[in-house]
Amino acid sequence: MNPTAQEPFDPRDRPARLTVGVVGAGRVGPALAASLQLAGHRPVAVSGVSDASVRRAAALLPDIPIVTPAEVLARADLVLLTVPDDALPGLVDGLAETGAVRPGQLLVHTSGRYGAKVLDPALRAGALPLALHPAMTFTGSSVDVQRLAGCSFGVTAPEELRLAAEALVIEMGGEPEWIAEESRPLYHAALALGANHLVTLVAQSMELLRTAGVEAPDRMLGPLLGAALDNALRSGDAALTGPVARGDAGTVAAHVAELRAHAPGAVAGYLAMARTTADRALAHGLLKPELAEDLLDVLAGGDALGDGRGDGAGGTR
Repeated sequence: MNPTAQEPFDPRDRPARLTVGVVGAGRVGPALAASLQLAGHRPVAVSGVSDASVRRAAALLPDIPIVTPAEVLARADLVLLTVPDDALPGLVDGLAETGAVRPGQLLVHTSGRYGAKVLDPALRAGALPLALHPAMTFTGSSVDVQRLAGCSFGVTAPEELRLAAEALVIEMGGEPEWIAEESRPLYHAALALGANHLVTLVAQSMELLRTAGVEAPDRMLGPLLGAALDNALRSGDAALTGPVARGDAGTVAAHVAELRAHAPGAVAGYLAMARTTADRALAHGLLKPELAEDLLDVLAGGDALGDGRGDGAGGTR
C-alpha cells in the first residue's frame, strides 16, 4: 500500500469527543444523535416509551440501549431533550428536582417555542443550557439525517455558550441562526405558518382535485407548487398570481359556491387565505382598488356575483 495515498475519511475513525444521550425518541432526537455520531460523537443512551419510539431509536441508533431519562443523563455529556414543547418545562423541572442533572453537562432542547430560559432549573444545577431548533420537518427515518445538511437552526443560548452552540449546529451540517430569547415564540409561529399550514393546504388541494376527477393530483401540483414556492422565496408578494390578485370577483364567487357544494369544510380556509391575499395584493399594488370592492364583498359573504364575470378566466396565471 502506498503510504502517501489518502484513505477516504470515515467520521467513525475520529476519536469520540462527547457521549450523547436522547430523552424522547420522537422523530427529531434520533436523527440529531445520528448526525452527531457522524461528526465523531458517541451516542450512549436513549429514552423512549412508545413502540414507535423504540423502533426509531433502533433504526437510527442501532445497539444503543433504551433506558430511563435519569439514566440517559447519568451516562451522557451532551443530552438532547427532544420532547413535545408543552412537555419540556415539566421534564426539565423533574430532572433538576431529582438530581439527575450533572454540573458541566450540556443540556440541549430542540423546541422552537422556547429559548434557553426554560432550562433555568437545570442551569441552577450546573448544566450548560442550549436551545437548538432545526427548521426542518422530520419523518422519523434516515432521510432526516441527510436533510440536516444546510438546514437552518434557531440558536438561543447564554452569550458565553454561543460559540459552543453554533459549533454543534455546524457539526450536524446545519446553519446557525441566532434568535433572541424574546423572539422565540414569533420565530416559531412564522415557521409553523409556512410549513405546517402548507401541508394542510396541499393535502386539501389534492383532495379537491380528486373530487374534480384528477387521477394524479400530486403530479399536477408538483410543478405548480414548486414554481410558486420558488417565486415566493425570490420575490415575496410580487409573486402573487391568480384570481384574487387580479380582482376576478366572479371567479372567486364561483370557487366559493363549488366549495360550499362539494367541500364545505374548505370554505373557511379558502376565504381566510383569500382575504389575506387580497390585503397583501392591495398593499403591493397588484390588486387594483377599483376591482377590490366586489372581490372583498364576495369574501365577506356578500353578493355571489352570479353574472358570469370572471368565468373561464380562472387558473393560476
